[in-house]
Amino acid sequence: MTRPYFFFGILRHLPLLEVVLGRPVQVQTAWLADHALYWTRDGSFPVMLYRPGEQAEGVLREGQSASDVDRLDFFEGGFGFSAHPVQVIRGGEPVDAQIFRPEPFGIPTDLGPAWRLENWQQRFGAEYEAMARDYLAQFGLKPPRAVAARFEQILTRGASRVRAAQAAPTELRHHTVAGDVAVAALREPYARFFAMEEIDVSFRRFDGSMSPQVTRAGFIACDAVTVLPYDPVRDRVLVVDQFRTGPYLRGDPQPWQIEAIAGRIDPGETPVEAARREAVEEAGLVLADLLPVASYYPSPGCSAEYLYSFVAVTDLPDAVAGVFGVEGEAEDIRGHLISFDRMMELVASGEISNAPTVLTAFWLAQNRARLRET
Repeated sequence: MTRPYFFFGILRHLPLLEVVLGRPVQVQTAWLADHALYWTRDGSFPVMLYRPGEQAEGVLREGQSASDVDRLDFFEGGFGFSAHPVQVIRGGEPVDAQIFRPEPFGIPTDLGPAWRLENWQQRFGAEYEAMARDYLAQFGLKPPRAVAARFEQILTRGASRVRAAQAAPTELRHHTVAGDVAVAALREPYARFFAMEEIDVSFRRFDGSMSPQVTRAGFIACDAVTVLPYDPVRDRVLVVDQFRTGPYLRGDPQPWQIEAIAGRIDPGETPVEAARREAVEEAGLVLADLLPVASYYPSPGCSAEYLYSFVAVTDLPDAVAGVFGVEGEAEDIRGHLISFDRMMELVASGEISNAPTVLTAFWLAQNRARLRET
């Protein structure tokens, strides 16, 4: 008879465990003696360590089917985790069980504070549920290691899915209901940092019928932010200058772009938090209040990317311009301080040619007088 499984850490979050197993579950509370959970620094998950005298709370599930075991092995195996025997305490009595842990069982040196499920659920729970749906969609199609190699990208996409699910107005456009979109097949011909997905899909036509099945492809990117720092006293902005792959691949002989500060929204972050982090990384600026410009799809016909653009009213003395970027991400970013009028000249000439910066420049033109009065 298969030993029950003891789930600790993120799989104590039952909605996530149910996504992994593909069906509802029933569990019992249990404890693993002489162990405790800690946050990993800069991570979104905990690590379990041997700690004499402490107890790690978990849940015990019995009656795993062969399919359950295969799905668990797929989800955990990509990260080097495998099932190991362990004895836990349930209702004051010892129970022989199995846990997933890495092999070898190393001790990380970058530990954070003690981990609490409630804190993790509030920050990451919904994102991990969305991630797991995409992760398990590859079950039986790709080896676990290949899927786990893109874990951060899949989790970031999960966070984008959570934001996308928030209610959006449909006063003019078609209001989508169940059955309006039917996907017959989904393929992932390319997946690294970004991905390409191809779907065979039919959709509701305006006459009420369903369209013929068509094949469509989309570039899968995560949600991102842009923020343009503006000094209303000096009436100038800070823009950044960096090499961009898209213009280069298009054949543009000038692939360096003048842009607002920009970057992806990491798991567990809000758009505002991401904008502030990117301002530090790309320009050395600590920003306070951010004014929302717009939230939008820059190219919905072919890309899943969604942007949140902001203007930050801040102090921009001469010394703030410089060269910045995260070294580990091969960033080389130069800041320019330019007047508002100069920015608008660059928009008019086409030297500023990326949509978020153009859109933000026009927003600032419309709101500049108000900002200068406050």
